[in-house]
Amino acid sequence: MLTEFLQYLELELNRSTLTVEAYGRDLREFAAFLGKDEEMEDAAGISTSDVRAWLADMARGGLSPRSLRRKTQATRAFFRWVQKQGIIANNPAAEVQLAKIGRKLPEFVREQEMEEILDNPVAGGDPALNIRNKLIITILYSCGIRRDELAKITDADIDFHQKEIRVHGKRDKTRIIPVADELLKEIREWQRVRDGLYTFSAPAPLICSKRGKLTGRAIYEIVHKLLMSTGATHKSPHSLRHTFATSLLNNGAEINSVKELLGHASLQSTQIYTHLTFSDMKKAYDAAHPRSKRQEKQ
Repeated sequence: MLTEFLQYLELELNRSTLTVEAYGRDLREFAAFLGKDEEMEDAAGISTSDVRAWLADMARGGLSPRSLRRKTQATRAFFRWVQKQGIIANNPAAEVQLAKIGRKLPEFVREQEMEEILDNPVAGGDPALNIRNKLIITILYSCGIRRDELAKITDADIDFHQKEIRVHGKRDKTRIIPVADELLKEIREWQRVRDGLYTFSAPAPLICSKRGKLTGRAIYEIVHKLLMSTGATHKSPHSLRHTFATSLLNNGAEINSVKELLGHASLQSTQIYTHLTFSDMKKAYDAAHPRSKRQEKQ
């Protein structure tokens, strides 16, 4: 039964591979907690108390509210599907409250740190792969796309004439990202190097190794290494996505435009980027507020 549900998520609801895998792990853990087989064939015998007991056990074990929230959502979705199959009359997870989580401000890399990285060649290692790795962080920083979206880009998605890249986002939603001339030049340089190293049938993956397109994990490791010189707490592809959005808004971009570039479904997801760091706010206050200027004269 669980296998059928996961196939339903993937094929009919078009959920991402990461979501399907996470829900599968969560529900198998739930089955193990209840002492049932991992396919959850006896779903009709599960109660709201069972769901709450499982979540409470994990909370006592120190599981984060964010993880507890996802596990609750996994059980809700599963039993909603079971209910649609006519196996149960009521969803036992429907009334279980979602754990409350504080919304963290996104981590980003300072613009000056990014410019220093992008203005200098990658040191050491294979010169050809250094060109590829530099291109990875340049695209992530310049376009604000997700690492899985970067991994999917092929030569067919790049329009050098219109100066655009077609990005395949979550749930197969496609969006167009404008690309600067300098980035297009770097893409052409890597394509030339790539075609001298590897042979792929058209359309060739843009970010690749000899085995084909890079995995999200491989992209993460490359970015993490290249961001080691920065002061960012999280040195990841997503930090560069945050940096992209923060840089645009701090330099006057309109929030709805940023929303479309990021591929957000709602404006609420984009609004978190309208923050300023405390140091930025203090600098703005010191530079502009009359009370601050008055104190300087005293």
